[in-house]
Amino acid sequence: MPNIKSVKKRVKTSEKKNVQNVAQRSALRTSIKKAKAAIDTNAADKAEAVKTASINIDKAASKGLIKKQTAARKKSRLAKAANKAE
Repeated sequence: MPNIKSVKKRVKTSEKKNVQNVAQRSALRTSIKKAKAAIDTNAADKAEAVKTASINIDKAASKGLIKKQTAARKKSRLAKAANKAE
């Protein structure tokens, strides 16, 4: 444990942010997996699942959880798979 007060605070805040980032990243992965599963099974709510996943990807990119280009690539691949399955 650090001795300097400001470093102690940084340790605490970085731990909090780490917990938040892990939860958000997990939720992002879950939404992408649900969209892929809906595409694979050709479910009725396929379009809604892809739309939700795209929104979650955009939110993650805006918060800095993933990079902008990574978000664009993930959205593009989802949309391409959804269009191919139609």
